Amino acid sequence: MTTIVVVRKGRSVAIAADTMTKWGAAKETAEYVANNGKLLQVGDTWLGLTGNATFKTILRDYFGKPKVRARFDSPLEIFRTWQALHAALKNDYFLHIGGQDDEPLESTRFDALVANPHGIFGVVAHRTVQEFTRYYAFGSGSTYAMGALHALYNDPKLDAETLARRAVETAAEFDDATGLPLQSHRIALKATRA
Repeated sequence: MTTIVVVRKGRSVAIAADTMTKWGAAKETAEYVANNGKLLQVGDTWLGLTGNATFKTILRDYFGKPKVRARFDSPLEIFRTWQALHAALKNDYFLHIGGQDDEPLESTRFDALVANPHGIFGVVAHRTVQEFTRYYAFGSGSTYAMGALHALYNDPKLDAETLARRAVETAAEFDDATGLPLQSHRIALKATRA
């Protein structure tokens, strides 16, 4: 389980995530796991992943291949990137499809938040892509994180990264599947075209 947060405020965006992995009742904290990060950099984009811990290794391998064309500058380009990723998950990484016969689409089996110079986005397991205007959170502690963001967002003293960090800290305080330390990154937004 996990908590991942993206925030857009002023001329910057931020992404933050906890570092604890949970397997049933067992928890694996950053104190015991060296590769505990849930954030992955792909060019000028940061991805935060929920779901099985194996997906961070798979995505690191997939996006590290020279032939992979990944674009994250709009919801449509993210959707196209995720469609190609889904095909690779099935063909190259042996994704178990499973699911219900009445589901409209195959599940990628994880959710992701995206932060880059173009904004903040979310991709859910059935590849719906949303662009967020202020903030969003995924994972087991997301309700706590969203509450913190709602309460703190309009404070003029708090920038995007501080907000993202506070949201994950709040989730770690109340959600037993979210653990500190956390990781965060701030990205400057590109100037919009007139």
